[in-house]
Amino acid sequence: MAKITININTDGDEPKVTTSTDNTDADTPKVEPSKEETPIEQPEEEKKEETSSAKEPNQDESSEKDDPKKMDMTKEEHSKMDHDAIPMGMAGHDHHKMMIADFKKRFWVCVIITIPILVFSPMIQNFVGYNFLLPANPYILLALSSFVYFWGGWPFLKGFWSEVKKASPGMMTLIAMAISVAYFYSAATVFGLPGVDFFWELGTLIVIMLLGHWIEMKSVLGASKALQLLVSMMPAEAHRVKADGQVEDVKLDVLEQNDVIMIKPGEKVPADGIIIEGSSHLNEAMLTGESKPVKKETENKVIGGSINGNGSLKVKVEHTGKDSYLNKVIKLVEDAQKSKSKMQNLSDRAAKWLTYIALGLGFGTLAVWLFLGFPFVFALERMVTVMVIACPHALGLAIPLVVAISTAVSAQNGLLIRNRTAFEDSRKITTLLFDKTGTLTKGDFGVTRIVSLDKQFSEDELLRLTVALEQSSEHPIAVGIVRKAKDQKITTPKAEKFNAITGKGVEASVEGKDIKVVSPGYLKDKSIAVPEGAYSSEAETVVFIIINEKLAGYIALADEIRPESAEAIKVFKKNGIKVLMATGDNDKVAKAVSDQLGLDGYFAEVLPDQKVKIVKDLQDKGEFVAMTGDGVNDAPALAQSNVGIAIGSGTDVAAETADIILVNSNPNDIAKLILFGKATYNKMIQNLIWATAYNVVAIPLAAGVLYKAGFVLGPAVGAVFMSLSTIIVAVNAQLLRKKIGNK
Repeated sequence: MAKITININTDGDEPKVTTSTDNTDADTPKVEPSKEETPIEQPEEEKKEETSSAKEPNQDESSEKDDPKKMDMTKEEHSKMDHDAIPMGMAGHDHHKMMIADFKKRFWVCVIITIPILVFSPMIQNFVGYNFLLPANPYILLALSSFVYFWGGWPFLKGFWSEVKKASPGMMTLIAMAISVAYFYSAATVFGLPGVDFFWELGTLIVIMLLGHWIEMKSVLGASKALQLLVSMMPAEAHRVKADGQVEDVKLDVLEQNDVIMIKPGEKVPADGIIIEGSSHLNEAMLTGESKPVKKETENKVIGGSINGNGSLKVKVEHTGKDSYLNKVIKLVEDAQKSKSKMQNLSDRAAKWLTYIALGLGFGTLAVWLFLGFPFVFALERMVTVMVIACPHALGLAIPLVVAISTAVSAQNGLLIRNRTAFEDSRKITTLLFDKTGTLTKGDFGVTRIVSLDKQFSEDELLRLTVALEQSSEHPIAVGIVRKAKDQKITTPKAEKFNAITGKGVEASVEGKDIKVVSPGYLKDKSIAVPEGAYSSEAETVVFIIINEKLAGYIALADEIRPESAEAIKVFKKNGIKVLMATGDNDKVAKAVSDQLGLDGYFAEVLPDQKVKIVKDLQDKGEFVAMTGDGVNDAPALAQSNVGIAIGSGTDVAAETADIILVNSNPNDIAKLILFGKATYNKMIQNLIWATAYNVVAIPLAAGVLYKAGFVLGPAVGAVFMSLSTIIVAVNAQLLRKKIGNK
């Protein structure tokens, strides 16, 4: 089964977010996948990275890591395990579940052993008011505490050693030092050193630390569920149609490009492709966030993982394996989760400095109390408590867990994040610059009029020559013209010497004639007068046909404004965002759309390079600009903007210059993006406050500033507060899923 797992390692000096794809079926073809699951092929570069890392384990661990079956999870701790270097069969989800099971087992066993430690502790007996000391009571406590220290505390001791080897002390160093000082000092009292033992505090401290890690890891695992659900949508097999018309059931990993597959009613689509026969309504909700079933017919694209309605389809396979939409989404999410934003880097630095501060405060506390003449045991207790409370565990988890959850849930809602900083900065947007066609409008252009200005060419002839140039284009205007020609069953001639006139149209040679299909801007540049009556409606878009350098006619098309555009613009304005539009259309059409939607302004007859200037001018005025475009033609403007948003079809997810990719061409998704960005940022701030404010209050108490007032905070109570802070941060991050999931 293919699984996507998000791993967050907060036990080193820098919290690390990693994801892994467990693709055991694809890598071991002899194992039959279940009917409900299928392998998702990993990108080649990721396979190479995992192969190289798996071949180079530490020498003392190579025998275990080379054989997944021999891996002893009780001998590996959370901080030491390199999630990226685990063999494919053990990577990701299964590894993380085993780590959780290991901490759970250690927790419950230590709870059982700590109970008699508490019962037989002289300090507890004096506090509660009973006397139940066994013969050799100190040695029994030492034996029980030794088990808890060496076995229960093993993950922390191993983590400490790992941090020492890296010369980068972290929270494992603090925990290990606290429990080690408590254990060895207490052991020394058994063999004659004057003082009171810390055995009961040692036991409770380790139990609470294990509990905190266990809950933390469960929270982290929960962050990956959204993508696991996404991947599990793929079926195990496909119905491939052979050349003779016979249908055979094959596994997905044998499907190739241009294979023809049959999709029966109610089945999941096994691969990206183009419908060549049939029509149906497909449910793409889990892939694109589109709640309503989408009507699909001949020549429409389908996405692997979507669910077919009640129609039967034949589909020509376009993308499989690593080239599929699903794998591109997974790759984008992985990259986003691995990349670190400014906020995340700030959290990392704070956690590292807090470790140094905690070590300094711990030893400083010991020195101060000894200098003041207090007993060593009291000074030692203060030091241990400070070190425990100051563990930056919650701080290390505060940002990475929010990142993992927001990225995964955003992907479920059709928001693919390539740049986390831009996503977090979406809350700063003051101006939103829209492209018109296919974004604010449906982009479903229909031909309303064909007018010939030359008696040599009839309306059908003009359409026939025009469609020769437009048949390969995916622009909505071209699609509308091609659809009109198909409706009239017009045979398309062949175009030669095709050339794009940047931002103004196309030209080619058709049957010996030089044909140009151009915008009004081209006529203006060439000083050609626009024919009277060319625009019967301000909302119409008109393209002009020039044959052998003579204006021969024009085709008018209309594009309906999306019903959701007005709603989205209300949301933008409610949030204080100016909405502008830049379009290559003429001024009349641009003004009509702008007036109807109540935009703050528009730019008409704009070329791609002019959009860059518009963005720069807005930025020079102090605006924080988000630019929306198709990710290809608008690449310069997307790169120049503060937040670049690529808007395109469901399978167009490779816009290299965009920070964020919206699967649907829906303005409401941009509103959703801004709200998601704000919610994510707010949750990060909340977590940072929870993680740091507790330290500000608790560390002075742990050091003993209220000693004269009769308040002394013990190490075990300190551990409770530290773990509570971690748990609050983890739970608060999980609340983000509910918050942004309901938007």
